Amino acid sequence: MIKEALDDAGLAPRGTAAAPPPLLLVACSGGPDSLALAEAASFFGRRGDYRVGAVVVDHALQPGSADLAEAAAHKLRGMGLDPVQVRTVAVPATGMGPEAAARTVRYEALDAAVAETGADAVLLGHTLDDQAEQVLLGLARGSGTRSLAGMRAVRGKYLRPLLGLRRSETEEICQSENLDPWFDPTNADPAFARSRVRAEVLPFLEEKLGPGIAEALFRSSRILAGDADYLDAVSAETYARLRVVPEEAAGSQAADSGTVLLPEAQLRKLAPAVRQRVLALAAVELGAAQPSYERLRSVEALLRRTGSAGPVELVGKVSVYRQARTNAVPQGTSGYGNLVFRKKSST
Repeated sequence: MIKEALDDAGLAPRGTAAAPPPLLLVACSGGPDSLALAEAASFFGRRGDYRVGAVVVDHALQPGSADLAEAAAHKLRGMGLDPVQVRTVAVPATGMGPEAAARTVRYEALDAAVAETGADAVLLGHTLDDQAEQVLLGLARGSGTRSLAGMRAVRGKYLRPLLGLRRSETEEICQSENLDPWFDPTNADPAFARSRVRAEVLPFLEEKLGPGIAEALFRSSRILAGDADYLDAVSAETYARLRVVPEEAAGSQAADSGTVLLPEAQLRKLAPAVRQRVLALAAVELGAAQPSYERLRSVEALLRRTGSAGPVELVGKVSVYRQARTNAVPQGTSGYGNLVFRKKSST
């Protein structure tokens, strides 16, 4: 599975005297999934196909976390992985919740390790069970295709080679290799939604609907991922074709000019799935957060020209409104017939 993931990412072995083999970093918590991944990856390191190292991120959220991180690093060095880094992070108290905040600083630490070591890829130990849990959480939130597609197998330098493997299988690998993994107690803490899905919801579904629920959810995520990738590509091409920056800002980035125009007539012709993605791309380009479905529907309502001309306020200080015939956009030229996305000044 690791070889397939590396091939899909275009990371074939290329070691020569002039260019050493690609460097892979395993993101390892010391748990069974990432330890099993590290053990499997070490095989390619011993064979000389790749250089294999690891990063252990200590979130400092539990007593003794530093000792646990060092113990995991010791196991990884014992596998022959090099370099092995331990990075300690501070998880901020934010409105996004502890899980999201921890995930944000964890990826910041991994990004820093990539920049420091020049790594070609980071291997993440998410399994089929993790993907099934992700899909169920997306369903509970009423999410769209991209969210229900779950975690991407490849996202930039981040690879998830174990997405087709069950968690029980990684535990069996650890047992057969005498790896003695650490089991994170928060994974069984009902205070966290993902823990409840893992310990209660999925077992309940298996009991009531029969075995194979996790595999079915994973299969759905793969199908939806293909659909989401296609819709995202079509929407990006459409946005690039329709997007207009006012004349006075020509040659500038939209984020610098603070304004993007999208022609209403062309937007109305688009399929809803593409239109909503195009509207979201305009908002995000100006620095807004990914708009919710409800906010996007409010922006779409401006196209009917039967009610308010706006503005619709989006998270991130971006306003969307239908341009009045007699008014000019702030940069000068008339925007009549366009939806105007405008970034509010911070002053």
